Amino acid sequence: MKNTRAEVEKVLKEIRPMLQMDGGDVRLVKITKDVAVVKLAGACAGCPFANATLKDLVEARIKEKVKGIKEVRSA
Repeated sequence: MKNTRAEVEKVLKEIRPMLQMDGGDVRLVKITKDVAVVKLAGACAGCPFANATLKDLVEARIKEKVKGIKEVRSA
């Protein structure tokens, strides 16, 4: 679990600049079994496209790069 957390944090660090360009951000809240729970912040928090950002960018990238994570949910 500890390595998984570090791997997810690494992926978030890679995608964070894309979100920050539009005034947003993302942080890892917790990992429960095979689910990573993240919190979108800044402009991302109230954006009508937040769910698309979560699924199409954050979840897709994490699932691609972190073995064992099957889903990403919003806190």
